Amino acid sequence: MAEPLRVKSGELSAEEILSALREGRRVVVEAEMLGGVHEVTLRMDDNFYYCDTPTTLHKHPDEDGMRACIDKMGYAKREE
Repeated sequence: MAEPLRVKSGELSAEEILSALREGRRVVVEAEMLGGVHEVTLRMDDNFYYCDTPTTLHKHPDEDGMRACIDKMGYAKREE
């Protein structure tokens, strides 16, 4: 298994994050939430996308759902 890609929120675009997931890498995002800085793990397994936060495991059936989650939660660089 490839080493996880470790980034801070806003460091990569949504497309760069999704590209790493398609390549089979996990992306660990350092994000501010719940009054502190926490790690969120984004991954793809068995054709589903997962967003593992400190409180919940979110499951997305397709890339569009994962992209929406990445954008909504602020994990990706803001598109201008």
